[in-house]
Amino acid sequence: MNFLHAQTDSILSLQEYLGYVKKYHPIVKQARLTVAQGEAKLLKARGSFDPKIEVDYDRKKFKNTEYYDKLNTSFKIPTWYGIELKANYERNDGTYLNPEFTTPTDGLYSAGVSLSLAKGLLTNRRMATLKQAKLYTQISNAQQQLLINDILYDAIDTYFLWLKNHQELKVYTDYKSNAKIRLQNVIKSFKAGDKAEVDTLEANINYKNRLLDLEKAKISFIKSIFEISNYLWLENNLPIELNDNIFPDDDTLNTIDVVLNSSILNVNEDFIENHPKVKMLELKKQQLNVERKLKLNNLLPKIDAQYNFLTSDYDNLRSLSTSNYKAGVNISFPIFLRKERGDLKLAKLKLQDIDFDLSATKVSLQNKIRATQQQIQSYLTQNSITSNLVNDYKKLVNAEQRKFDLGEGSLFLINYREAKLIETELKSIQTVNKILTSKATLTKYIVNF
Repeated sequence: MNFLHAQTDSILSLQEYLGYVKKYHPIVKQARLTVAQGEAKLLKARGSFDPKIEVDYDRKKFKNTEYYDKLNTSFKIPTWYGIELKANYERNDGTYLNPEFTTPTDGLYSAGVSLSLAKGLLTNRRMATLKQAKLYTQISNAQQQLLINDILYDAIDTYFLWLKNHQELKVYTDYKSNAKIRLQNVIKSFKAGDKAEVDTLEANINYKNRLLDLEKAKISFIKSIFEISNYLWLENNLPIELNDNIFPDDDTLNTIDVVLNSSILNVNEDFIENHPKVKMLELKKQQLNVERKLKLNNLLPKIDAQYNFLTSDYDNLRSLSTSNYKAGVNISFPIFLRKERGDLKLAKLKLQDIDFDLSATKVSLQNKIRATQQQIQSYLTQNSITSNLVNDYKKLVNAEQRKFDLGEGSLFLINYREAKLIETELKSIQTVNKILTSKATLTKYIVNF
């Protein structure tokens, strides 16, 4: 366990904190593996178009009689459409060799082409797989962005909680100090005969309540330190634990728009269309369209033809002639096409399903953006009101304190006013926290972190 520490009190800003998370967090690194997986699938799909060398050798010998000795080698080059180029060498010999396999002494060479004339010509499983793999690499990028956005949003939310607990701890620390000073002053006034003994009891009770509140705030702050440490790592997957003299940036509200590159923006189609989830669904729809075209092509009859020029003299290209050839046609066609028609119908239903998903996702994102914008506006208004209330309560507390010092006020009233002041300051801190988390949420919806 490493410790992030400084010689004196130091500030860990949101920007610096996000730098650690983006660069070193294991889940962020793990998310980047999705792109590598997409690239691996694309490489695998391209392998269907790799040239192939095939060798088939078969020999039988029994009681000093060579029944047959057959060698057949070929070199095949698949192409994008349903066409395959092929070169072949064949040499066969033997006492009981089937006459149709007989070749010249030096063997027989052939070069030709095989192609699909209907089903498999314009599209086939090999072509469809490669197209889908190319789309999958783009889907992997969108998935990666979604995963990274989620972990960064959680990390930011944890930072804001740490900031909130830190600010609340400072409030309780300050008012604990005020309560202690007030208790000491009341005790001095009591000893001087200016205050009643009950005032010392009330001041002491108030001080103990402040101590209790402070201890509760310390627990929450310590807990948030451990939670934020979950997102802090170094190279080689070494976790970091924050030291006690490192604190969040109290000025985060004024810098968040710059750090997150966010602001309260008007909703437009670009934000929706560029969202990683929408992009991912659009790409999946394209994949399903590729599958639909393949299923549609499967309704055609299978007509596979091949033609090969034959020669025993590979050094002389002029020996290739249409009079020496090997050709063939294979035709098949299911009568009812029930399987093919069922596959096509399922492909169309999947397309309809993803269209519904796309429409729902776009509307949901748009509504979430608008709701978040309204929240931010409301929280900003609330923050302005609570800030004014804090100032007003501070004036009330100071006024009551002056009256009490002059022997006219009530310690109970001071404590009551101060309790309301603390409550309002905490509300102000919570409102700022809501502004920050709402802005992070808005950023998550409209742009990438």
